[in-house]
Amino acid sequence: MADSTPLLSETNSAEPEPPVLHKHLPSLDATIERCIGDFGWAQFLQAFLVAFSWFFDAQQTFITVFTDAVPTWHCTLLTEQPNSCNSASNICQLPQNAWAWDRAKHTSIISEWNLECSSSLITGLPASAFFIGCSIGGLALATLADTSLGRKNMLFLSCLVMSLSTFFTAFSTNIWIYSVLRFITGFARATIGTSALVLSTELVGRRWRGQVGVMGFFCFTLGFLSLPAIAYALRAHSWRTLYFWTSIPTLLYSIMVHFLVCESPRWLFVRGRKEDAIETLKCLAPVNSTTIKAPLTPSFISSLSFEQETWKVDLYSAIDALVKRKWAFRRLSAVMAIGYGIGMVYYGMPLALGSLEFNLYLSVTLNALSELPASLITFFFIDKMNRKTSVLVFTSLSGVCSIMSVLKGIHPIWTRLQIGFELVSFFSACLAFGVLLIFTIELFPTCVRNSALSIVRQAVVLGGVFSPMLAASGRANGGFLSYGVFGVVIGVCGWFVVCLPETRGRGICDTMDEEEFKVTNIACNAVGDHV
Repeated sequence: MADSTPLLSETNSAEPEPPVLHKHLPSLDATIERCIGDFGWAQFLQAFLVAFSWFFDAQQTFITVFTDAVPTWHCTLLTEQPNSCNSASNICQLPQNAWAWDRAKHTSIISEWNLECSSSLITGLPASAFFIGCSIGGLALATLADTSLGRKNMLFLSCLVMSLSTFFTAFSTNIWIYSVLRFITGFARATIGTSALVLSTELVGRRWRGQVGVMGFFCFTLGFLSLPAIAYALRAHSWRTLYFWTSIPTLLYSIMVHFLVCESPRWLFVRGRKEDAIETLKCLAPVNSTTIKAPLTPSFISSLSFEQETWKVDLYSAIDALVKRKWAFRRLSAVMAIGYGIGMVYYGMPLALGSLEFNLYLSVTLNALSELPASLITFFFIDKMNRKTSVLVFTSLSGVCSIMSVLKGIHPIWTRLQIGFELVSFFSACLAFGVLLIFTIELFPTCVRNSALSIVRQAVVLGGVFSPMLAASGRANGGFLSYGVFGVVIGVCGWFVVCLPETRGRGICDTMDEEEFKVTNIACNAVGDHV
């Protein structure tokens, strides 16, 4: 049978029908790039607007570093024994009139609600509640972006709910209501990063996928950097003000996403919504561009053919497919283990900065700044970096430097170098985090990519669940239960990368059958070479 479209695979009619596993139509990568090219200004603006959600995500992730910090205090002249009060004293063992906060009580929840003598379980509860919300939200909402809602709607709803819960957090009356609202904020923001990363990378061609994915990391860094600047400007105001001024811009941004962002054409095609996908491609296609390899004419649109998923898609079928297929479950388990180790350092170290003998605003700024070169390195060298080697090297370096921070008491020089080791460890964890997210995108096909990436991010967040408790406990034992544990965990978890295939330079697939065909082909070729 003659076929006028080059998108359909041709078979020899004289030969027997090949097995179903080996019948494959072209992937969406080639189809979409023929329509809109691999990159254009419309795609860039869309990808940047989507990636900017990471800016607000970063603010809510680390905002408790300032709102929940233990304020500085000083001795007063009201005590009958002046020598009994000094900077090394435990304020819980001093009379109430022997000391006072350096600033107004409303600058921190610790001073406003008199939590200075509470256990680390109580003071760390809001931050832990946030990460627990992230974990539960990630599991509950993981597949919605792959199934019913899509990438755009999931991003819009996540940003909207996060902004509203952040706004209401400013009106908390006690630590229990505050912790519940932090839990809701974490639950809502759980899918922001994954939806934004997947949507932005699916709007461009294969050549620019890595660079566009890194755009989100830049925005996250900017959001992290904005926190110490805003907190310093509002240092004399209530901690509630910080929540208020970070919620309003997020609300405005969510409205922009609803009206200005396009849905992923790849997701629309996979879901069978060809007409909607074509409209999106028309919006993204450059005007009068010579890079387009096929015009979006009615005849071309009607001839579009590509492989679609064969299994029934429902709310949690994506997770079911990831678990039941051995190659997918093996990959998912490995990247989750790596993500858990990275998350413990990535989220734990900024939260533990209050235990260092450095200015809090300066140390947070230095940590945020260390994300910038990490994002730049990933942006410019992601195409040249082997995924497996990079993850292993960065996690190992992060683990070693984190453990070195524990040795600060052995010699005075270690104390001076402590912040340096901490920065190198955090910097390496940022590099590993960025490469791992790009790695995960390349390991899983379009139909389950958002679900897989969301699950991996929740594994990262799960590492952050225990970080606030470890950070609070580490203040009492020289950092062993914080930096020491962080280093051991990320160092051990990084070795799970040896279970994964290398994906650098490899095209991404769109269906589970297509990816399984590729896995089977690689295995057969390896056996043939061995024989």
